[in-house]
Amino acid sequence: MTVRADLHIHSCLSPCGELTMSPQTIVSTAVRQGLGLIALTDHNTTRNVPAFAAACARAHLAALYGCEVTSVEEVHVLALFADPKTAIDFGEEIYASLPHDRRDPERYGDQVVVDEDETIVETLDSYLIAATPFPLDEIGRRIHAAGGLYVPAHIDRSAFSVWSQLGFLPADDYDAVEITGAVGRIETGAYPRICSSDAHQPDAIGRRWIEFDGPAPGFEALVTAMRERRIVTSIHE
Repeated sequence: MTVRADLHIHSCLSPCGELTMSPQTIVSTAVRQGLGLIALTDHNTTRNVPAFAAACARAHLAALYGCEVTSVEEVHVLALFADPKTAIDFGEEIYASLPHDRRDPERYGDQVVVDEDETIVETLDSYLIAATPFPLDEIGRRIHAAGGLYVPAHIDRSAFSVWSQLGFLPADDYDAVEITGAVGRIETGAYPRICSSDAHQPDAIGRRWIEFDGPAPGFEALVTAMRERRIVTSIHE
């Protein structure tokens, strides 16, 4: 079967995400968009993964679970996992590493954790856009040690990318690299390339996506497609 996937989506927990981006809204929008596999990737936390996993299960929608980690160089990195518990454990380590300065919601946005019924159950104080103390390559090692996929995010973007922060893509054991479509801005080498929406509001979900063939949507089929270079990217701005 051919699977259409969007592997970079933020919920209402990310301070840059709209409050309308509840896990249930993300899932229902993804289904309407014809996506067969989606991933939740809030900034430096996985606290909304339980509600997201429940919403995906109710909709029978395949999912990956993870977060978008900010390295000490201020490079964004996608960490994608096959199961919620692994993602949650990884996310707790990442969140614990952040500076614990209290965030100003009026200035920096809300950071709300919700339950399966979309009720706000917690707000996070540590600013989620802050950089962790971990270098890019150490983040990669931590992701792989937990069994996840290590994907530098939007590497051709003019902020929070390897291009903006480093000027080049360092050689490393990436599972893939994420692009947005800035052709020629940075060399991706032989790494598999994906594109995703990086959605922060519902109407952005599915604006960029990948397709790959596999026996079923999910982590293992995606890994195989990456290794065999069978990813088709489609960018729709």
